[in-house]
Amino acid sequence: MADSRLSTVPRRRGLRLATGAAVLALLLAACSGGESGNGGTAAEPVEGGTLVYATGDAEPTCLDPHVGGNYPQALISTQYLEPLVGRDAEGQIQPWLATDWEVSEDGLTWDLTLGEDIAFSDGTPLDAEAVQANIEHLQDPDTASSTGFLAVQKIDEVEPVDATHVRFHLSEPDSALLESLSMQWTAMQSPAGIDRGMEENCAAPIGTGPFTVSEWVPQQHVILERNAEYASHGPEADHEGAAHLDRIEWRFLPDPATRWTSLQSGEVHVIDNPEPEAIVASENGTAGEEISHLDAPRPGSVNRIELNSSQAPFDDERVREAFIRSADVDPGIETLYRGVATRSHSPLSSVEPMAYSDPELFGTDLAEAERLLDDAGWEETDAEGYRIQDGERLTVRFPVSTNQSVAAEQALFEQIQANTREVGFEVILTPLDLSAWYGALAAPEGGGESGNGENEYEAVSAPYTKVGPDVLRTLYHSGGTEPAPSGYFANLSQVTSGDLDALLEEAARITDPEERAALYEQAQRQVLEGYYILPLYDQQNHFLTRGVTGVTTLGTVSTPTFVNAQLTQP
Repeated sequence: MADSRLSTVPRRRGLRLATGAAVLALLLAACSGGESGNGGTAAEPVEGGTLVYATGDAEPTCLDPHVGGNYPQALISTQYLEPLVGRDAEGQIQPWLATDWEVSEDGLTWDLTLGEDIAFSDGTPLDAEAVQANIEHLQDPDTASSTGFLAVQKIDEVEPVDATHVRFHLSEPDSALLESLSMQWTAMQSPAGIDRGMEENCAAPIGTGPFTVSEWVPQQHVILERNAEYASHGPEADHEGAAHLDRIEWRFLPDPATRWTSLQSGEVHVIDNPEPEAIVASENGTAGEEISHLDAPRPGSVNRIELNSSQAPFDDERVREAFIRSADVDPGIETLYRGVATRSHSPLSSVEPMAYSDPELFGTDLAEAERLLDDAGWEETDAEGYRIQDGERLTVRFPVSTNQSVAAEQALFEQIQANTREVGFEVILTPLDLSAWYGALAAPEGGGESGNGENEYEAVSAPYTKVGPDVLRTLYHSGGTEPAPSGYFANLSQVTSGDLDALLEEAARITDPEERAALYEQAQRQVLEGYYILPLYDQQNHFLTRGVTGVTTLGTVSTPTFVNAQLTQP
């Protein structure tokens, strides 16, 4: 039997982001960073007031990120729910609600020490039993979790040792456990709040964060009030005590032009998902010196097009490569994004230290694409110039989430549609809202519309955010083709490779950084060289601010936090 003695996991607390005009100038000059100020205008921060945030992401159907688990839930829940640990910009895990942790030498037992005198906003103490209730909530099929469910899948049992010590017993080692526990989808909630039932908890989850949910008017706004008893100051907090703001009005404004004009007019203070033109205008000053840009690429995977390798035509690697060789995305990214997005050639985000790239695999070569399609038996064309085989057209159904793809990205997909037609692909783009998009990707039960058990897509751009390189296991392990309790399955390219599974499983077991990096490089090579995906760029995460200072983003899933934010007046 392996030695089960506990050894301390190395960790360090990262430096909090500094504030001030000098640091802000450096951040803006770099077009990136984690804090937003008030541009070039002289402004005095004030106490109190209501910050207005306008989001272009889909309105959550539930404010509890344990249920389902998408990015819009992470955005808003950052304000009222907090995770057990944090992470800095270099990927180092930091203390938060849990102040210390130890892991046994066999990797199967984790002991976490919780901060003292921390309570949820309803007065329920944050103790070991509360952590147990949260893990059980995530693992309960009735919760219908996806992202959080997958993150804590290896926790076999939660043992409350005493009030401030909780022990996790794992079914197998999990080198990504702390990364998983740093995400909003595993953030801690009041057990008393959970016990109210899903409907009430979805409407107003109860956390330890700097704000509380006081009102939700669907399709309009959520009102968040300052938590006067806030005591669990995380890595981004730069002061003791409660937040400076009295409240946040979180508006749902799906139209990017409306969000942009609302920011310019001063009606709102922060917007997300701006179009590239707005970002450029904020950077070069043509929109006014008082507007600032905060660039916070998401960790985990990149924005990419996944090719469904489980069914025709992309069950043939030659056809997948032909599609990628003819897509010719570089000119579109350069023109449509105006320098805001940088082309990726990796499955992992540029903020992930273990990302591996291979640009040689993605060069445009129409002649090679033509040859590959001929070799794959798609030699004939119909009257419209599309390739056919056995009377079937070379068709690629491509559902597009209008909530997750800005106009520039949708235009890029249209360019890919035109470019791949040059070699005979028929790409059918179908714009859908988020709910219908999830429905189009759902695993078929008895065949769906096609009646033959096939999925109703051949290509899809499906953003997925998970901290750390273990996202590769979520996205490309064959187990990811099975739906989570929410009904969503993450392996949309439907890769089923025993060799790849073995690499990802081994990487998830070991903690040595060099060995882990080598395994993840091999895994990324297999994904790229199999032409299962067409990488595009980092998952874009841009925020524009006006009339507010101290806006930062978490080093975990790059969501904004307003714990330090203050409204300003000239």
